[in-house]
Amino acid sequence: MGYTISDKILLAHSKQKNIRPGEFIEVSVDAALGNDITAPLAIQEFRDSGSGKLFDKDKIVLVPDHFAPAKDLKSANQCKMVADFAREYNITNYFEVGQMGIEHVLLPEKGLVLPGDLIIGADSHTCTYGALGCYSTGVGSTDLARAFIDGKCWLKVPGVIKFVYKGKLDKWVGGKDLILYTIGQIGVDGALYKVMEFSGPTIRSLGIEDRFTMSNMAIEAGGRAGIIEPDGATKKYIAQFKRKPRFYHSDDDARYEDIITWDVSKLEPQVACPHLPSNVKPARALSGVKVDQVVIGSCTNGRISDLRMAAKILRGKRVKPGVRLIVIPATQKIYLEAAREGLAEIFIRSGGIFSTPTCGPCLGGHMGVLTEGETCVATTNRNFIGRMGSPKSFVYLANPAVAAASAIKGRITHPDMVTR
Repeated sequence: MGYTISDKILLAHSKQKNIRPGEFIEVSVDAALGNDITAPLAIQEFRDSGSGKLFDKDKIVLVPDHFAPAKDLKSANQCKMVADFAREYNITNYFEVGQMGIEHVLLPEKGLVLPGDLIIGADSHTCTYGALGCYSTGVGSTDLARAFIDGKCWLKVPGVIKFVYKGKLDKWVGGKDLILYTIGQIGVDGALYKVMEFSGPTIRSLGIEDRFTMSNMAIEAGGRAGIIEPDGATKKYIAQFKRKPRFYHSDDDARYEDIITWDVSKLEPQVACPHLPSNVKPARALSGVKVDQVVIGSCTNGRISDLRMAAKILRGKRVKPGVRLIVIPATQKIYLEAAREGLAEIFIRSGGIFSTPTCGPCLGGHMGVLTEGETCVATTNRNFIGRMGSPKSFVYLANPAVAAASAIKGRITHPDMVTR
């Protein structure tokens, strides 16, 4: 019996000669990531250990992005703790406000995660990087602290479910719709502690940024990782970076717990309704839902292709009075690209705001907190009760085109309804 791509990466980072699902293995990591919420806990554990020495200052990545720029005194103290630690230990990859971005977009942009790598992060959406053909997964802050010390981590080997997508996608359908459809079909625990391996002709024709979106939301189905085999598009994306990648592919006789195949040629834009990412319906079926706020951004859909799609919808149009449109590019580089291309001006002239990079509204932190009774359409990844503020608010998850169209109409809207 052969191995999957995820099996091979885990093997390559352990001292095991073979592995099987359910087995616990110790692995060496290529990167250990923390943010302004999770890193302070890891830093305190590191200090309590008495180690006093990092395993590799170049392989630790610290990004203050959740409550940054600091929204209050408590978040300022969190950020300062991370900054002080980075200075004390001369950590290479610490990104202060002005250089930082949303972590799961920033790391690939900087070439800090490459095919064949094994990455852990004290954030559940660390699974994003699997889009490049690496094994990346979220861990607790104590696991991160241990990695600070010796660069190692214990992992349970997950089983693997292979998802095969066939068919040419509609112009308004992308990675966000594919993953929402997938979660809608299998449920929020449909891949519990499994690797989701995304494959098939549709995936091979999908852009890298859409692939990041799919891998990012593997955790919303319970997945430990969401991985895509590297191909020509992957190689083109990473060609700008100097560090050498390691390419792995699944064997023809690899062991899968299940193989699920869908024809997605007729798939329409999907929307996840409150209060689960699995409560999915076509956008057209929700045209009666009124909207108070629209957020376009996050580690899921804050990349330049997302902003271009939203701007295409909003160009020459106005946001409906009474609706708040908040657009957040995921990194400073994307911010500049959007400014140079005139996208920022489109968002502002339409009646929206264009923010500095931050996770803010996604987790109900700042820059777009919802109050009781308010409804938001967001390109974020979670819509649990109280996720963006009040437990009595409502969050609908959608792609950037649906979000932009909804801002114009003031209700959930298929993009065709504002582009005809």
